[in-house]
Amino acid sequence: MNTRAQALNLLQEYTQSESLLRHAYAVEAAMRAYARQFGEDEEKWGITGLLHDFDYERYPTPTEHTLVGAKILMQKGYPEDVIQAIQAHADYNGLPRDTPMARTLYACDELSGFVMAVAMVRPSRNIADVEVKSVKKKLKDKAFAKGISRQDVLKGAEEMNLPLEQHIATVVAALVPIAGQLGLAGDGEQADNK
Repeated sequence: MNTRAQALNLLQEYTQSESLLRHAYAVEAAMRAYARQFGEDEEKWGITGLLHDFDYERYPTPTEHTLVGAKILMQKGYPEDVIQAIQAHADYNGLPRDTPMARTLYACDELSGFVMAVAMVRPSRNIADVEVKSVKKKLKDKAFAKGISRQDVLKGAEEMNLPLEQHIATVVAALVPIAGQLGLAGDGEQADNK
């Protein structure tokens, strides 16, 4: 298995956008939290989250995103289950999410972005101040973070067999320790993305 350092180098080689990098770090943190909770391989799950969109900036279309990335990951020796989970997180690929890792990646992808959006509009801009009820309320506001699919958020929790509230709480808790890296620590604190 490739190391996190190798995965981070790959992510940073293909992704320049600070918002996409932050999204990758957030999904990685959520995946690691669930791996610990489920007794799975935290490093493998974290790397899967870190790399799930690594090709998106260069290859954003449904005919390329995850497909080009899968070829690159195969060439670099990433395990088949990591590649499959990454490809299955994009509904348009029509691949089954038949592993816990694949279902979790799908569930964490949109929700991580949404939780970050909720933190950004809080007066404190601190992810630690985000409450489950605030996230649920914002999910009902169609004008808020319009680019994030509410259907995918709900479907993700459903595929994991988790109540939405529990899923939101897990993701929020996973992001709090990396708030500085996400630019959401509330005090202007920024971590160096290493």
